[in-house]
Amino acid sequence: MLILGIAGGTGSGKTTVVEQMVHEYPDHEVTVISQDSYYKDTSDLTYEERTQINFDHPESIDFDLLEKHLLELKKGNTIDQPVYSFVEHNRTGETIKTAPSKVVIVEGILILTMPRIRKLFDIKVYIDCDSDERLIRRLKRDIADRGRDLNEVLERYQTTLKPMHQQFIEITKAYADVIIPTNRFNTVGVKILRTIIDQKLG
Repeated sequence: MLILGIAGGTGSGKTTVVEQMVHEYPDHEVTVISQDSYYKDTSDLTYEERTQINFDHPESIDFDLLEKHLLELKKGNTIDQPVYSFVEHNRTGETIKTAPSKVVIVEGILILTMPRIRKLFDIKVYIDCDSDERLIRRLKRDIADRGRDLNEVLERYQTTLKPMHQQFIEITKAYADVIIPTNRFNTVGVKILRTIIDQKLG
């Protein structure tokens, strides 16, 4: 088993790269783990309190559970990956049975911030993207898919996303084995990553 960590700022194009990587292999050979599934359970808080959580800070992530699940996959065991709702800002209580496979991809903005998670990755990837482009993508996604309004998204970007990116995320580029720019659909970068994976799998 090979575990890839794919990080990068919000709206950088991580999901696109992951989807491209998934298409490079047969379905049963790739498992995708999303950092978003591992936001901490906030059932003890009201909805209003949950909306005030800084979801771009490493403390919002249940790294203990993520580490436990990655170790279980390494042992060949199936895990129950949590399901998270961006509408409710909380886990749904449901889980997805996630089986180990030849390639496990873990993607998320904060996955390279935690040393004990980083050490579990065989390949660390950082998706690099212009900040204006990331903001535009974030606006489109949050308004269309997550029911946010324009002012809410812009306020969160200015007060939380941008400073958290500068403090925690941008610096994790230094830990990356591979940096892929995604201001365009980068098939070359994905092909190079596929070559590295195949070499490591032997």
